[in-house]
This record gives sequence, structure tokens and C-alpha cells, in this order.
Amino acid sequence: MGIKVRGVKQSKAGLNRIINDVKGRKVIRALQSAMMLIGTRAAYYTPIDSSTLINSQFREIDAGGVLITGRVGYSANYAAYVHEASGKLKGQPRAHFGITSNRSEFGPQKPKEFGGGTGKGNYWDPHGEPQFLTKGANDERDNVDAVMRKEMSL
Repeated sequence: MGIKVRGVKQSKAGLNRIINDVKGRKVIRALQSAMMLIGTRAAYYTPIDSSTLINSQFREIDAGGVLITGRVGYSANYAAYVHEASGKLKGQPRAHFGITSNRSEFGPQKPKEFGGGTGKGNYWDPHGEPQFLTKGANDERDNVDAVMRKEMSL
């Protein structure tokens, strides 16, 4: 017959592999749920002008080593600057900051706008907050704890 009888050590090792596999899948599912909560709340606080920033939000899980980690972030090259901004312009119109004069050392020049806002809406609209990712995570702390407990229970 083709039936193998396993020893107690081999059976325990096999059972431990199965348990660790189930635990790993539970951790990944729990992290996905937690990151969805945090990402959704952070998106609410993310300022929207052209949608580039909010559309750059990402979530990733690294299960490559001993630890399994999850990360929520923004890939737009200016995301860190907006996140750390003071928010002092919050609620003010996104107007241009002015135009240059027509005077130069080479004679009259065509005046140029020198930047600022887009002219659409107000800064930090619609619900934008400085530290939007941090605030999103802090606001969802209790919900994250609850979903982690739920997903990790047997």
C-alpha cells in the first residue's frame, strides 16, 4: 500500500506549518482591512486641486521577512511637502500671487504671472487638512484595533 505512517514530530511540524500559514493569511487580511480604513479617512482629509495627490495614494504589504508590515502612502513627488505644510492658507482663494512689472534692465517686457494658486476654489478644499495621513490614521485608531482583533480571531 502507498500509505505512509508519520511520526509525532513530523505530524506536529506539519500542523505547525498549517497554523502558521493560516496565521499569515489572517495577518495579511487584517492589515488590508486596517489600511483600507486608514486610507479612506486620509483621502477625506487630502486636499484636492487637480486630483493628482489623492490619486497617488497607495497601499502595500511586505510579507518578505520575519515581520509582515503594511504601508499607506502617497507617491506624488510633492506629497510630503503638502502633508507637512502649515495650512495657513486654508480657506483662502487659490488666486495667483500677482504679475511681474513690465520694467527690466533690457527695457519694457511683457508682464508674467509668477505663480500661486490655480484660481479654482480655496486652498485645502474640500476637507483638506495638514498632516492628512497622520490625522486619518489617528482618527481610525479604534476602528483599526477592532478590525485587527476581529480578523485575527479564530
